[in-house]
Amino acid sequence: MKEYWTSLASLLGVLAFCQSLMQSIIPPELRFAFLKLFNRTFHLFSSYCYFDITELDGVNTNELYNAVQLYLSTSVSIAGNRLSLTRAVNSSSITFGLSNNDSIVDTFNNATVLWEHVVTQRQTQTFAWRPLPEEKRGFTLRIKKRDKTLILNSYLDFIAEKAKEIRRKNQDRLLYTNTRGGSLDSRGHPWESVPFKHPSTFETLAMDPKKKQEIMDDLKDFVLGQMFYQKTGRAWKRGYLLYGPPGTGKSSMIAAMANYLGYDIYDLELTEVHSNSELRKLLMKTSSKIGSEIRSGSGSGEESGNGNTITLSGLLNFTDGLWSCCGSERIFIFTTNHIEKLDPALLRSGRMDMHVCMSYCDFSSLKILLRNYLGYEEEDVDDDVLKEMERVVEKAEMTPADVSEALIKNRRDKEKAVRELLVELKSRWERNVKGGKLRGQSGNLRELEIVEEEEKRAIDSQNEDGDDVEDETELVDNVGKD
Repeated sequence: MKEYWTSLASLLGVLAFCQSLMQSIIPPELRFAFLKLFNRTFHLFSSYCYFDITELDGVNTNELYNAVQLYLSTSVSIAGNRLSLTRAVNSSSITFGLSNNDSIVDTFNNATVLWEHVVTQRQTQTFAWRPLPEEKRGFTLRIKKRDKTLILNSYLDFIAEKAKEIRRKNQDRLLYTNTRGGSLDSRGHPWESVPFKHPSTFETLAMDPKKKQEIMDDLKDFVLGQMFYQKTGRAWKRGYLLYGPPGTGKSSMIAAMANYLGYDIYDLELTEVHSNSELRKLLMKTSSKIGSEIRSGSGSGEESGNGNTITLSGLLNFTDGLWSCCGSERIFIFTTNHIEKLDPALLRSGRMDMHVCMSYCDFSSLKILLRNYLGYEEEDVDDDVLKEMERVVEKAEMTPADVSEALIKNRRDKEKAVRELLVELKSRWERNVKGGKLRGQSGNLRELEIVEEEEKRAIDSQNEDGDDVEDETELVDNVGKD
């Protein structure tokens, strides 16, 4: 054994001597040319090619490196034994990635690639205006030569888009509102923000499933439609109008849309905006990938008592004019309890592309609320109770907010919660039916209102003059609309 180690030491000494001899005899230029020739010969007969993606491009950060790092952090095929954990600023989730000099296999369109995270020590730096990190980091991508076109044309773009999506999902959402009186905050911005933590999602939203799926598909088409909007010469934006009685879930819908897309929300209070120019400045100070909820206290288009001089033209330019093209990927959402009071110019396609009626609770919405608040699926509720609920729920005209409150009140006793909800549904149903019979045995609410108005006109015409009758008719019409 001793002789073996002696022979090995002698061999290593000979190799070291030969290496030093070659370095002293063969010039560095010739050695470099030889290694270059060797590498070319090796790659010529190899079926693979390699691409390096370094962390820094000169002194600037390489965005492709960050995109690859984010993309690989969500891969289900992580095979490394050691993973690095990171949490970015303003992020609510922890991501994991490859540790130093570890590798991972990925597939794309049936092409297999190998990613290796290469980390080496950087040589001692001389004086530099911007000090560089002590370690050189980068990814090496190994692919088969036959897949080169596919990888360069599609795979890297796919990674960049995936990284944007991951970054958007991981980043905390923010809720912005315009500052009171148009004042600026400490950073000179006209918007104030707070973390947006609303838990509403399309899964928990009490709404007809078909209508929800239609909205989700429309949102998805919008997000993926950048090239379509550019090709057709349209601004990359979309408008939604949510209308219906109070308590029907308009705010929850906006929160679900924001959580589904990963967008921030800008809640615009028009009563705090004093002029069209101020409105334009607010738009210019927003970012892309946003949803704007527009609410008006005193109406738009006319001067109000607080000095508001926003015109309808200014509001239309904000949502559909040249100024709406500042930035991209925007969603405008108008909410109202009275759609009939909005100017028709606001309702046309291109401004409000999709009109969503947020109505009273129907049977499908009721089942969602039972699952949300009580954990009940359809089979957990007695069949007779469920059928009775289905019979009366739509005519009871209870909003999702009313149903939710009834369930929350007795959430510790689930059976009692269901019983009392059914009692409340029946009570409201009977009250609505009784009210309908007193109006003339008609099931059409608008017809009932017309009958009632005509009866009042006939009675009033016998006791009052024509001017008073006209005033009373206008009052009845307004009450009917509200």
